[in-house]
Amino acid sequence: MSKEMQELQKQWHFMMQTIHTNSNIQQGCCLPFVPSGYREFSAPTSSAMKEVVSFMNSRVGQYLDDHPFVALSLLVFIAVSAIPVAVFLIFVISTTIVACMGVVVLEGVVISVGGIALLCVLCGLGVLSLAVSGVLSICYIALSTLINYWHTPNSLVKKQEANGNSLLQSSPPVLDPSNKNTKSE
Repeated sequence: MSKEMQELQKQWHFMMQTIHTNSNIQQGCCLPFVPSGYREFSAPTSSAMKEVVSFMNSRVGQYLDDHPFVALSLLVFIAVSAIPVAVFLIFVISTTIVACMGVVVLEGVVISVGGIALLCVLCGLGVLSLAVSGVLSICYIALSTLINYWHTPNSLVKKQEANGNSLLQSSPPVLDPSNKNTKSE
């Protein structure tokens, strides 16, 4: 590795360590990427952070921490299903108000149809959230592979140059048709 690259790598590690140290001090949490085993988070200061830490210490939180694709799919599903659920709840409240006025039979039919419609919308949003999570995961894998691919050939070429080997030296000699030393028939 070149001297500049080593210096850049040292600066990068120092910056990342500073970011993680500052986030740990502000949030009061341990680093979430412990090599193996059960991760325990330290005590938070606010009530919202206490709920997050207690969730992350639960079995479901640990499972989602170990399976980021499932966590991303769940997050996307919750985000896209919030509006249909809110619309459905407004619909139910409004039909309940109408039912108080005496339209009991109509309320049951309308809420049943609305519930079936909500179920269909949520199933569609579930498929959509899986698709979005899949696309995001594929983009992440593709970008990380491309970045690794772009940096790998440079290091191999530098290693070959350092060893005295060159791609030009290892290639077979090119035949020159203008060479006068060859016999012609």
